Amino acid sequence: MTARPQSVCIQPEAVVETDPRWTRVLARDRSADGQFWYSVATTGIYCRPSCPSRAANPRNVGLHGSLAEAKATGFRPCKRCNPDGPSADVENAAIVARACRLIEESDEVLSLKGLAQAANLSISYFHRLFKSVTGLTPKDYAEGHQASRVRDRLARGHSVTEAMYDAGFNSSGRFYEKSRDMLGMTPTQYRAGGANEDIRFAVGQSSLGAILVASSDKGVASILIGEDPDELVRDLQDRFPKARLIGADKDYESMVVRVVGFVEAPRIGLNLPLDVRGTAFQRRVWQALQAIPVGQTSSYSKIARRIGAPKAVRAVASACAANNIAVAIPCHRVVRNDGALSGYAWGVERKRELVAREATEVRSREGRAAVPSESFSKR
Repeated sequence: MTARPQSVCIQPEAVVETDPRWTRVLARDRSADGQFWYSVATTGIYCRPSCPSRAANPRNVGLHGSLAEAKATGFRPCKRCNPDGPSADVENAAIVARACRLIEESDEVLSLKGLAQAANLSISYFHRLFKSVTGLTPKDYAEGHQASRVRDRLARGHSVTEAMYDAGFNSSGRFYEKSRDMLGMTPTQYRAGGANEDIRFAVGQSSLGAILVASSDKGVASILIGEDPDELVRDLQDRFPKARLIGADKDYESMVVRVVGFVEAPRIGLNLPLDVRGTAFQRRVWQALQAIPVGQTSSYSKIARRIGAPKAVRAVASACAANNIAVAIPCHRVVRNDGALSGYAWGVERKRELVAREATEVRSREGRAAVPSESFSKR
């Protein structure tokens, strides 16, 4: 056993146990790596917070705010967690970054087996690692990159055939099968900047302000909320600059009625066909948002865990901010870890009101369900 140098200062057990850093050590919190280190007098080593070793007795532990301070104990670095080197998260991120570059630089779709071999990892471990870092499977990432290449080539004026082969598609049938989901329209329409796409829209009024609903032939593509109806129409024009916007459609106004009805009385529900346009990651986030029940909320970190990307909290927040379809994709139900409201594209006050209304509806429904049936017969 390594003797403890006389210069080492070990905090009293009670002090260590009440220090919030010790809680993170017990949780092996990887996000704490690089923020502080700890040493153990009985083993003569120092570690990073995420060290997988068995938890030490706090009476033998010292907490250190810097690596230099941990080294000054005279102890040796732990061989299991390598506190002097890059953390496992940093190393894993580097592995995934290299795999992403391989996908992006390849002229053809790489197989999962080939990517795993390039990373010198097993197929199953590489697959789990890639998804934990990016929030996407390697296949989803490759398809997202393919879609990005197609959009880029078409936007630059390349022919549809050139864009198809440049993106790694070897079959026109396969390409056209995926093109609608990738582009939200036909490749020819996208190449023309969305020209000739019909977008029907209508504007209604609610207690939260004006609501604009717009649909392509595939489904609802935008739900916008604001004070000024004319400003909402201009916003829609900015989002679909070359599409044909078709308003004053009496048949379509029923769509706005359904949305306004849900805003005023969430108990009626809202089930609309949607034309969701976004990256593969954004779609995963938006799908998770749609799974949050009326009257409940979730945090950005919980959504990140739900889609299998616990470290992608900021990316989840960005996807929520990019949501183009208010209330039908309920980003208003996502709050901070402490329950506080965060930003909302259509105003935090509207978010607060939507959350409050939905919670009230649920409580009211539960209250009605709890009333014995005979109480009504006695009235």
